[in-house]
Amino acid sequence: MDNLLFSDSFINGEFYSTASHFDIIDPATEQSITSVSDIDQAGVKQAINAAHGAFIKLKSTNATTRSAVLNRWYDLVIEHKQALAELMTKEQGKPLKEAQGEVEYGAGFIKWYAEQAKRSYGELIPATDDNHRLSSFKQPIGVVAGITPWNFPIAMVTRKVAPAYAAGCSFVLKPSEHTPLCALALAYLADQAGFEKGAFNVLLSENAKMVGELLTGSELVRKFTFTGSTGVGKQLLAQCAPTIKRTSMELGGNAPFIIFDNADLDEAVSGLMGAKFRNGGQTCVAANRIFVQRSALDQVLAKLTKKVAALKVANGFAKDSDIGPLIYPKAKQKVQELVADALAKGASKIGDDKDLGGNFQAPLILTDVTSEMDIYHQEVFGPVASIIAFDDEAEVLAMANDVPFGLAAYFYSQDIKQIYRVSEALEYGMVGINEGLISNPVAPFGGVKQSGLGREGGHQGLDEYLEEKYVCMKI
Repeated sequence: MDNLLFSDSFINGEFYSTASHFDIIDPATEQSITSVSDIDQAGVKQAINAAHGAFIKLKSTNATTRSAVLNRWYDLVIEHKQALAELMTKEQGKPLKEAQGEVEYGAGFIKWYAEQAKRSYGELIPATDDNHRLSSFKQPIGVVAGITPWNFPIAMVTRKVAPAYAAGCSFVLKPSEHTPLCALALAYLADQAGFEKGAFNVLLSENAKMVGELLTGSELVRKFTFTGSTGVGKQLLAQCAPTIKRTSMELGGNAPFIIFDNADLDEAVSGLMGAKFRNGGQTCVAANRIFVQRSALDQVLAKLTKKVAALKVANGFAKDSDIGPLIYPKAKQKVQELVADALAKGASKIGDDKDLGGNFQAPLILTDVTSEMDIYHQEVFGPVASIIAFDDEAEVLAMANDVPFGLAAYFYSQDIKQIYRVSEALEYGMVGINEGLISNPVAPFGGVKQSGLGREGGHQGLDEYLEEKYVCMKI
């Protein structure tokens, strides 16, 4: 880990230090990992200018060259997988085995876009007369600015930066102030792989407002990408409006997880464990409202209770850790407030919720959850499974869709007709059918309604960083 532990912003291929510093806290021990410098306004502007200079050079490089650089970056990330995973567990808290999986998943985006760089095809358009030839081709959009969250400090970075570089764009990244160390390590490895100087800049700051305003207000920044809450996303969209930036937003979710009585219940509960408790429930696609058909409720609860009771909450470096700490004290407080509100309004609790100390939260199951409870409407972002019984398909679809969000949804069924009906009826950008873990670099990731704009992953993710130019030639 130590050879990839840096403490300053990374601008134009060099580390940029300031007099102001803040601590990066290990959520498991609540001790400082290191002190990092807090970027100033001059540094943000320098990063934007460096990215603009890099874009001027990068946009004229060929796709094969960019592909080769991305492949070298991929190789370096895999070579340093263990060090990156340890760094992630240290600053984010997730179990080491999950961190190792995230490094591989995040590297998958680099590998995918190393290939997609060579596939940004244009087209010849059939002419409407004999005197013209019509065509279109794609060009990089320009300097990209992005803000990434703390819950996936590697994958959230690579799935933005890799397609941007593949397209020929440069990047200015502001990672979460809670987990910036992985982003710095990725930028260092990208530089070692041969990234154009200034093509990948990382800004460390506790002052997200200042950095965000400078990035969104800059005329040089032509694309803005954000992963985080819907509230912050709305504010950033408004800030991007005066300069008409292209935006992509991966925002909040409230994922339904539906278990029909004809499902393979063992498979359903197994899938639910991954969808709900991975990363301690701190994912935007986590199962948030778990709908179980009433005739299968007792069986599901019996199976689920046994699996949840077996979960081990511990420091992510502990060999048998299943759930690490929540990211910071306010996150734990929020989970406990949601649980308390639900219990006060009639929910029942399964599990031992004794205080485990620090940022550690015991996994719980809540039954008899209703729409009057806050936990029904808010992302829990913690290891609490909220169970809602339903009687028929029409009822559960109405409940599943009756929220302003539409990121991910899951359901388990063995009725093929029902599978088609439900997958088409769910108002979500992604649907898992008999599967609780759906993210994949080769597939488009994103939501509808207030869960965001645009897609990351798949060939669609490359298009987010490309402009289409139409050419009409008279002959």
